[in-house]
Amino acid sequence: MRAVWKGTIGFGTYAIPVKAYSATEEHNIPLHQVHEPDGGRVRVKWVCEVDGAEVPTTEIAKGHPVPNGDVVLLTGGDFASLLGPTTQSMDVVGFTPAEQVDSMYFARSYYLEPEPTGTKPYVLLSEALQQSGRIAIVKVTLRQRETLGALRVRDQVILLETMLWPDEIRRPDFPFLHEDVDLRRGELRHAVALIEDLTQDFDPARYTDRYREALEALIQAKLDGDDVLQPTAAEQAEGVTRLLAALQQSAVEADRAPVEKAREAADKARQARTRAKRASSSAKTS
Repeated sequence: MRAVWKGTIGFGTYAIPVKAYSATEEHNIPLHQVHEPDGGRVRVKWVCEVDGAEVPTTEIAKGHPVPNGDVVLLTGGDFASLLGPTTQSMDVVGFTPAEQVDSMYFARSYYLEPEPTGTKPYVLLSEALQQSGRIAIVKVTLRQRETLGALRVRDQVILLETMLWPDEIRRPDFPFLHEDVDLRRGELRHAVALIEDLTQDFDPARYTDRYREALEALIQAKLDGDDVLQPTAAEQAEGVTRLLAALQQSAVEADRAPVEKAREAADKARQARTRAKRASSSAKTS
């Protein structure tokens, strides 16, 4: 794994040096957008809407649009000036019972590994969090943006959970919330009893991604049946065809050139003889 962040956890008088690693990964099957007739990969080009030119990545910047159509251009220096002291530090701003934080606030998870010099204070913080039943609320800068986070312990490892800001949580406003729904006691008791009957300890290994398994089986079946395209070979064959056509066209034009020149010379000669005859006839008449 590659560390996505390096810095220190500020905990009282301790500065615990750590490295952060992504704790999760998505196992998606890669699917490209392709040209259906030949399987060629469809590429996206970055094009400027003003002049229609393709834009290299070195000329792509960030800008904020304003209502009148103008754009406020923001440079790398502008963003650097916004970064506060949490760039290389993870500041603990408080502790709170874990059950008080709605899981909807959590965005992404990162494992924190201590540097050798920070192992003892790291383990001290881990044990203190577990015994107190608390999580630490922190502020940290990840990907050039300060974010809220929570530190909790999982399998003896401190986990950083990045969090959404309060104004990033949408409030639901559905019609049924404003209606009086009549529930009978018997219906409610039956629903609760059904839940109790189906209650069991959570075992994530019990659940599998059936869609991914079916997609893998489908792809393998097509491979076994040789139901594939060869876009690279097709592109090469098309390129050779275009090259041969161009060479053939050049050869035809090269062969045609002397003939056309000869015809032009013959036409000029005939025109000259015609003019000479006309001049001779005019002289005899005179």
